Amino acid sequence: MQTAWNLGRLILLATLWGCAAPSAVSERPSANATRPPDLGPFVPTPMPVVRKMLELAEVNGDDLVYDLGCGDGRIVIAAAKQYGARGVGIEYDLRLCEEARRRAEREGVSAFVEIRHQDIFESDFSDATVVMLYLLPASNKILQRRLRALRRGTRIVAHDYGIGDWKPLHTEVLWTRDAFQHTVSVWRVGE
Repeated sequence: MQTAWNLGRLILLATLWGCAAPSAVSERPSANATRPPDLGPFVPTPMPVVRKMLELAEVNGDDLVYDLGCGDGRIVIAAAKQYGARGVGIEYDLRLCEEARRRAEREGVSAFVEIRHQDIFESDFSDATVVMLYLLPASNKILQRRLRALRRGTRIVAHDYGIGDWKPLHTEVLWTRDAFQHTVSVWRVGE
């Protein structure tokens, strides 16, 4: 029930913010027939949730943090600013990529953060030590095989939605000022 409610909330917010235009969904490449029409609309992760995701991933200065569907880059920028980690954001929307690059520059971490304009299903993130997700459940499920194939010990953190049938090691629930419940779950490859 909570997952359905969160999915409805995500779609409603994206619609209200004008981020889920049907034309944007239909323009996605469809090389893979099992790929959902969209990974998820851009809905910014609240900063308290970003902080919790980084904390639960135990990010440190030796990490390479990937954010798949990075939007405005806030997660990889926070990882660089707060922990000295390197970050790679992968985003399909060119406008959001440019916004994320400008934000990294403004925040003084552009030397630590790379924003790639790519399709995450065609991207190589095999060198990640941490992977962050805030995608729709169907997208997470499609990525499950690739995520499980990452190096042993790689931490994966998802906001609100699980990864197929893969059981997380730990889950925390947060309430933010927007009065919404947010779920943050952590997996570690090989555990």
